Amino acid sequence: MWLADLKFDWEGHLILLPVPVEGGSRYGIYHCCCDYPALLPEETTSRRREWERIRKSFRQSWSERFGAWPSSGNKAWPGHHIRDLWHSGDPVDPNNVFPAQPDVHDLYNRVYPACYAGQPPWNTTGPDVPYTDH
Repeated sequence: MWLADLKFDWEGHLILLPVPVEGGSRYGIYHCCCDYPALLPEETTSRRREWERIRKSFRQSWSERFGAWPSSGNKAWPGHHIRDLWHSGDPVDPNNVFPAQPDVHDLYNRVYPACYAGQPPWNTTGPDVPYTDH
């Protein structure tokens, strides 16, 4: 998971010569939070049941703090566990769950295995995006 992708670009002029110069570098900081060992299927099932038991009250508590839990029509968005249940994520920690639009939640579930396996794009720097102020 990318924590920072720092880009150090500069432009200027040499003091002695009136020529423009520019340079820079990039420093990517990433940490794959997916280094946790996988739980046995029955342990994961137990955590899933714990989440299902508290899901309604969790969403209620979340709504009191942040506003209504998002929904599409009359169907509530799924709660995404940042540290997933299969890798011993706390199923009821308010700092581990956030609402995710259903198709985005499906995408998370499809791409997380690459993180667990230490594969790109989780372990590579992001695209070179130019500054918007130029």
